[in-house]
Amino acid sequence: MTASPSASSSPATSSAFDDAISRYNGGAAAAELIPAFEAITQQSPGQSAGWTCLAWLQLLDGRPLEALRSARTAVKLNPQDPQARINLSLAMLETGAKGVREHIELVQRVMVMAPELASELQGSMEDGRARRPGWTAMDKIQAWLHG
Repeated sequence: MTASPSASSSPATSSAFDDAISRYNGGAAAAELIPAFEAITQQSPGQSAGWTCLAWLQLLDGRPLEALRSARTAVKLNPQDPQARINLSLAMLETGAKGVREHIELVQRVMVMAPELASELQGSMEDGRARRPGWTAMDKIQAWLHG
């Protein structure tokens, strides 16, 4: 999960975000963290990082329709965020929605122009595969990004 709160978020939201990220990095289950990120997005609905993380957790927890809504919000708030685009692509694949290619192509361009982001994204995808073994949508995304 690669995201950080924006400078415009409140100190309380930023603290809650940092705490939830710390719990995630400590190995907390996605289902356990979803309520924290739902609260974060309610407190700061304009903060794309909260929506990006919520979508990721919903995907990990097998909730693709919820993830699709959260990921669309994240992309709407920050169209340049490649993690939000990956989350949206995953949710679209899992729900059968059309239009995945444009999101993958944007992520590919970002990965070429910003190798440091490419490394972060790869780490996030590997983390996702470790937390959700046999994730076929992730396998497809990785094949497209590196194919």
